Amino acid sequence: MYVTPLYAAVLALMFVVLSVRTLRLRRQLRIAVGDRGDKQMLRSMRVHANFAEYVPFSLLLIYMLEANNGTSVLIHALCVCLVVGRLSHAYGVSRVAEDHRYRVFGMSMTFTALSGAALGVLATMSCATFPEICYG
Repeated sequence: MYVTPLYAAVLALMFVVLSVRTLRLRRQLRIAVGDRGDKQMLRSMRVHANFAEYVPFSLLLIYMLEANNGTSVLIHALCVCLVVGRLSHAYGVSRVAEDHRYRVFGMSMTFTALSGAALGVLATMSCATFPEICYG
């Protein structure tokens, strides 16, 4: 049984919420394309785009780690870091009067999930490819 699809579903719903929020703002501000110099529109677009830039690659690596027998505790920890990081980042960047602590914390958690999954995949693949390194 895999853990990652549960978090992928949660993150997909978060992406839909960010998408709808951006679309509503476009409608409210009557901006079809781009941001037309509106700071609120630019922030909404960046939150949405940043999510789209980091989440798929992070989930892919976490899933690869899980498929390579990463422990379920580690998989949950990486996924929780990703979800919390994306929530914090979205909250922080969405504010025109931004509190950078939320943005920094969000990116730190996202980078923890991404780099932790990447290192985990490298470690499991190294052990599978070169068992003498891991098992003597």
